[in-house]
Amino acid sequence: MKAPPERLSFGWAKFFAGIFFGSLISWFVFIYMHGITQEQQIVLISNLKGEIIDLKKSNSTLIENHERLNEENKKNLIVQEIKVSILNAEQYNINKFTKHQVESAVVNDLNNLLTQDIKSVSQNRELLRRAIENKVYKKDDRRFKLEIDTIYFDTVLEITLKIKSTK
Repeated sequence: MKAPPERLSFGWAKFFAGIFFGSLISWFVFIYMHGITQEQQIVLISNLKGEIIDLKKSNSTLIENHERLNEENKKNLIVQEIKVSILNAEQYNINKFTKHQVESAVVNDLNNLLTQDIKSVSQNRELLRRAIENKVYKKDDRRFKLEIDTIYFDTVLEITLKIKSTK
């Protein structure tokens, strides 16, 4: 048997030196690329933080404007719908169709109140009461005189009526 030589062959030495220098170069390349990507991430994060701050400022400004406009609109609410109901129609033996016709006639009389400020309509409540109570509604050869029971002033003007007399 022959004893192995004390030195490695030159081919193996070049191989191990190549592995060493290759790993050293690849490590430096990795560190360089990692540094570049981290720098890009830092720039992106700082840009996004600035954008978030700007958006929060604009959001708070929009919310303040929205709240201010809501307060202004609450002061200037308008009548959007009129609902009329007759409470004691059964007492006078009035059928549903006649009841509906009388309610529609009252709504038609009050149509000019649509798109009016609720404040102005509520200030003219007595005029509204007199307009309804002094009018005689004629349906099916019967005459109806109405009396206001309750009035609710909101975007929907709700009026409940009672029949005062019929002829």
